Amino acid sequence: MRVARSEVIGFALAGVCAYAADLGLFVWLRSGLGWDPIAAKSLSFVAGCTVAYLGNAFGTYRGRRVGWREYAVFFAVNIAGALVQLLCIAVSHYGLGFTSPRADTLSGAVFGMALATCLRFWGTRTLVFRTGEGSRTSWTG
Repeated sequence: MRVARSEVIGFALAGVCAYAADLGLFVWLRSGLGWDPIAAKSLSFVAGCTVAYLGNAFGTYRGRRVGWREYAVFFAVNIAGALVQLLCIAVSHYGLGFTSPRADTLSGAVFGMALATCLRFWGTRTLVFRTGEGSRTSWTG
């Protein structure tokens, strides 16, 4: 599996933009508008996924098929990534007994994020914007 440097950079840039959108919207909804944290995070997660999808679809993987199917698979890959992060926290916190806020942050936001990013990159590249399917940009499915 040969990965082009530009693909990794494009994926990272889309991810940074998605993270900024997710965090910014969460803070605004939670602090600015006083939303419930779960509702705020749910909406900001969807917004972040959408920003990442658009950045990858029209940047990193431009020219490949873009549509609702790809968006749904991309969203599923991102849910899987979020579950990896939660699993890392659960194993560290409940399984290994590392219960401090610092340990939770390291397991979820550092180790979990690293593993989740690898999963997301693999999933985005192999399941969402697959090569060899022709280049078609259409939102008709």
